[in-house]
Amino acid sequence: MDLTRATDAPWLLRRVRPMGGAAVDVLVQAGRIAAIGPELAPPAGTPEEEGGGALLLPGLVESHTHLDKTLWGLPWYRNAVGHRLIDRIDNEREFRAASGHDAATQSMRLARAFLATGTTRLRSHVDIDTQAGLRHLAGVQRTAAALAPWLQIQTVAFPQSGLLGRPGTADLLDAAMAEGVDVLGGLDPCAIDGDPVRSLDVLFGLADRHGKPLDIHLHEPGAMGAFSLGLILERIAALGMQGRVAVSHAFCLGDLPAAEVHALLARLAELDVALITSAPPSRSVPPLLAARAAGVTVAGGNDGIRDTWTPYGRPDMLARAMQIGLRYNLRRDDEIDEALDCVTAAGARACGFAAYGLAPGCRADLVLVEAETAAEAVVAQPRRRLVVAGGQIVARGGEVLAGLPEG
Repeated sequence: MDLTRATDAPWLLRRVRPMGGAAVDVLVQAGRIAAIGPELAPPAGTPEEEGGGALLLPGLVESHTHLDKTLWGLPWYRNAVGHRLIDRIDNEREFRAASGHDAATQSMRLARAFLATGTTRLRSHVDIDTQAGLRHLAGVQRTAAALAPWLQIQTVAFPQSGLLGRPGTADLLDAAMAEGVDVLGGLDPCAIDGDPVRSLDVLFGLADRHGKPLDIHLHEPGAMGAFSLGLILERIAALGMQGRVAVSHAFCLGDLPAAEVHALLARLAELDVALITSAPPSRSVPPLLAARAAGVTVAGGNDGIRDTWTPYGRPDMLARAMQIGLRYNLRRDDEIDEALDCVTAAGARACGFAAYGLAPGCRADLVLVEAETAAEAVVAQPRRRLVVAGGQIVARGGEVLAGLPEG
């Protein structure tokens, strides 16, 4: 069913291979998978789309990006910023203020590009600070509302400049919660805020008062990061926030002695805390396979894409899955499947996206590619033959269809 057809009418996707398995048909109705199996017999007159034995994936999941920051589609940005984290934070804030950066236009450009490559669920951190206020948030919320039938966008109120160093930031985060933000974000309570106890007390207090989940950027290395992570875990246990907190980056877990990492992974699993990694080549990363073996959900995301922080990245989660595979030296097909899981089912779990998967009752988010196996899809990253989002065909051949909002 393309964008011109009624959204509740049934239609059939013929002869596709879920995750590379045997060929089946998929019956879609009212935006959901109504049935899946070989040689389905739908009611007479049901429209059909031929899959031709192509590989079927569930809609891809971007667990950590920054739609509001992107320069996607704009002229090349000459990056001459310093190498410290605070240099990048200050430079970005100054650039956006001077250039009049439009988060609504830019988030829509990048969100449409994500849809074209099969991403149907996405979590975006949005800068909240005393200079821009809630302006960037309003832009991303506009995009999220316009694309809601097809691309589910979670917004995270993110204090990119720190929570304590700029008085008034906590009040702005409080206001963002009232504006309907889905998740509260945090950032480096030691390295940026300089007072981890107070920083986390304020952050968890806001989350608890508004009943919102948390996603905390933790760039801090080694012992510093382990200290912050320990404080975070203490508060999760004290407030009963199990299953409602994700830690993004968690570089410290790649720096610590094995015994300390093992203990932290066990505690993360016990408290159902998800880890979200962009698998950067230049930083230590949490141990993917060990974390999964310990029962920790590990999801994947791009972080920034083509912005003042980095010229790299593109809105293709199969490409990010390959980055994860390369960073963790995953070579066997079953290991590459783990990388794909980071941008599919594990991503949905980490972000709390419901009704996800390739089973009856799930939202009909489907991606069709020419590949023999899921591992080949990750490595070859073929053009998306078909993308179905919320039960409607939204892209063919890597291009979004006419009728989707543009801004």
